[in-house]
Amino acid sequence: MVGFNLAMCIGRMRLFGFRGNLSLRPSSTSSSTSSRQQAWLDAWYGQRRWTLWLLPLMWIFVALSRFRRWWILRYQQVNLPTPLIVVGNISVGGTGKTPLLIALVKHFQAQGYNPGVISRGYGGRAPNYPYLVESSSTPAEAGDEPISIYRQTGCAICVGPDRVAAARYLEDLGCDLLLSDDGLQHYRLGRDIEIALVDGLRGVGNGHCLPVGPLRESAERLKSVDWVVANSPSDSFSLPVDEPVFTIPMAIAPLCFQSLLSTESLAIDAFTGKSVHAVAGIGNPRRFYQSLQLLGVEPVEHSYPDHHSYAPADLAFDENLPVVMTEKDAVKCRAFAQENWYYLVIEARLPDLFWSALDNKVGRVKEQKKAAFE
Repeated sequence: MVGFNLAMCIGRMRLFGFRGNLSLRPSSTSSSTSSRQQAWLDAWYGQRRWTLWLLPLMWIFVALSRFRRWWILRYQQVNLPTPLIVVGNISVGGTGKTPLLIALVKHFQAQGYNPGVISRGYGGRAPNYPYLVESSSTPAEAGDEPISIYRQTGCAICVGPDRVAAARYLEDLGCDLLLSDDGLQHYRLGRDIEIALVDGLRGVGNGHCLPVGPLRESAERLKSVDWVVANSPSDSFSLPVDEPVFTIPMAIAPLCFQSLLSTESLAIDAFTGKSVHAVAGIGNPRRFYQSLQLLGVEPVEHSYPDHHSYAPADLAFDENLPVVMTEKDAVKCRAFAQENWYYLVIEARLPDLFWSALDNKVGRVKEQKKAAFE
């Protein structure tokens, strides 16, 4: 009955442009879909207040979400013998999880771990689940984010709607540390460490839960996670909670521009003072455009829905300028890429204090798991 009632609530929310995962996933590839999603984001993160008319729906959503969490934690959560880190957020729209996850995987690989990544694989439809990402996998099968993570790290990535099944698949492969890409609200999957990412510029928007605001859970949820990471926080960054929450600042460092067709890379100042077609099909395209502007690039903006499935016609622009996109978009455009198409290579950077604290926490979890499961 709990699942039935929650499903009914989510079904109603699809009328407002949501998908079942409670995020803004594209229901079509039309420009009208992108405009409709932008209207919601403008209300949630801007000054518009028309969503306040939806307060009764928000109260229903909050009540069902809280009951769902209590029910799953009490009766359905599955804890695994392998340490598991969830990297997620409490809001819809992009917060920069993928760069952080890639940085985490590379860090643990350097520490001698064999990490595996669990992903839902949004935007893809695999021939079977759980689905192990391979070098021949495509975004249409695995989704764009798993392909991006795999190409940068080479780690084992298992995609599937059942995150517990995906986690067990990775354990069978010999992974000794698991990281869940998103899934902070997927409470059936037991976790040992939670890292919540927050947009350091937009914060949590108007602070309301769906559909009045962008939050999947109340901002108070941030007090229960192990770390709150703020992506490029502004000087005035703060969180609307009743007591201070310590946040870890994360910087996104642009490294170079990589060709989609070859191994050629251009220096980070290659397009300084020049105009480019800037293509972004991510949760927060504005952040990508601002990154280019900080490099002195003049972007001609082309925004698409998150996880957009590109066709050549989408990038057939009248003005003959170089095309620059995110790596997440690049993995879906390689098949029809042209010589002057590039993606911006970035790297997430966090303070040494965070890495040492995380290593200590993972070490303690390993010892606890060993004692509990052996």
